[in-house]
Amino acid sequence: MKKLLISLIEIYQKNISIWIESKNIHCKFYPTCSEYAKQAIEKYGVGRGIAKGIARIIRCNPFTKGGYDPLK
Repeated sequence: MKKLLISLIEIYQKNISIWIESKNIHCKFYPTCSEYAKQAIEKYGVGRGIAKGIARIIRCNPFTKGGYDPLK
């Protein structure tokens, strides 16, 4: 399951994310939300990694400054 989720995130990063960025829409955070979720799944496993990824996506909203936000 872990490898499947990471593969899906990589497909998103290589295909959909590049298309979104071509429309001049960029992630507010570094690393990007998809990279953050991928790192979280690799480090913490599927359950906790998904939870951390979702929490990060929720923080990515118009009221957030963004910036450097590494996985802890």
